[in-house]
Amino acid sequence: MLARDFPLHVGVDGFNLALPRGTGIATYARTLTHCLKAMGCTVDVVYGMDISPHMSADLREVMFFDILGQTATKKASKSIIPRWVRNFVADKVTGAPKAVEVPMSGRVEARGFAQRLPAFDRVLNVQNLYDVAGRHFRSTGRFMTISVPQPPAIMHWTYPLPIRIKGARNIYTIHDLVPLRLPQTTLDNKKFHFELISKIVQSADAICTVSEASRKEILSFFPEVESRLHNTYQSFEPNTSIDASREEGINREIRELFGLQPGEFFLFFGSLEPKKNIGRLIEAFLMARTERKLVIVGAMSWKADDELRFLERGIAAGRIQKLEYLPAPLLGALIRGARAVLFPSLSEGFGLPVLEALSWGTPVMTSREGALPEVAGEAALFVDAYDPSSICAGIEELDSNDVLRASLRERGPRQAACFDMKKYEERLREMYLSVVPLEN
Repeated sequence: MLARDFPLHVGVDGFNLALPRGTGIATYARTLTHCLKAMGCTVDVVYGMDISPHMSADLREVMFFDILGQTATKKASKSIIPRWVRNFVADKVTGAPKAVEVPMSGRVEARGFAQRLPAFDRVLNVQNLYDVAGRHFRSTGRFMTISVPQPPAIMHWTYPLPIRIKGARNIYTIHDLVPLRLPQTTLDNKKFHFELISKIVQSADAICTVSEASRKEILSFFPEVESRLHNTYQSFEPNTSIDASREEGINREIRELFGLQPGEFFLFFGSLEPKKNIGRLIEAFLMARTERKLVIVGAMSWKADDELRFLERGIAAGRIQKLEYLPAPLLGALIRGARAVLFPSLSEGFGLPVLEALSWGTPVMTSREGALPEVAGEAALFVDAYDPSSICAGIEELDSNDVLRASLRERGPRQAACFDMKKYEERLREMYLSVVPLEN
């Protein structure tokens, strides 16, 4: 076990961690911080909230949780793409931001944020960092350099961001290149995105990615980065509040909170965006010969109208149930109680929903696109993501074939173990040592 034997000081950005409703990248960042702590690292988390550095330390702590709480109750944006990616308008920026510490004294009640907070030793904030850095990159073509008191040896940016920390080795995670490979499925400014990734490739001390599929994708556009490109995969920490010992309580939650019978519904969860292929999934489900419901959990995202043209028909017919964002324990209960998780995505840098379902022993139907075959292995039913009739046939097979479902339930946890936290720690350790060798 690697715990407590890797005394490295590592920073992680709080860009996605501060978003009002968790994304896959927020889960990635949160899991990364927990993994780093288990390895024995000292962890800084760098946020970009609108908190003045001139406030007193006590007030900074109050404002941190006030802003975190406000964003949790605001209506979710239709796009998680930063404003500076969507709007390619030059905006002159002056000055170099400096990080200040946000104390965590315990005087502000934080238990209500337990599902959202990462693991950390120190919370830092640079006022409006991510908007300022984006404007700076647009107008100058250069990354914003920020200074941090007692900087970490490594700063691990969990998203492509035009920022560097002075005095640290800067590593950037590129999850995928969907805006470049499937440009019609996102609203990113493609020119901006290409220039940003190109600059990261030029300047990063190392680049992290999360699958062999993404690694090959990155190398197809930027072959010069091969020696600094590391695939660490991802991991997933199951919520202990939804383990098998609580099965009866979980089943009761499913019945009473959602009006569903355990094992009698199919589940899709994730953002409702074109690359998730939700349109073909709904079309296929409405064609499928099944009496069971499809439950869709997720917020409307960009370009969703065309994707969801059959959604209202399915809801009106009583065949589809649509739920908005759910906290992790309730979503976990639905995953455990589903007959199968349906995830026929057009592209995934990793495919965290598939790993989550496998880890709970829930049967999965997915596609062979992107990294999904790597994550699912031989533990899922594969369909053609571009063919609604193939997706329909997969749904009907999982609806009626008890032998297949039993086999998938058995194979799922074994496949998920390939991505457990210990293996993730080993891959992270290898990447970090490539840029900061530890002294003997």
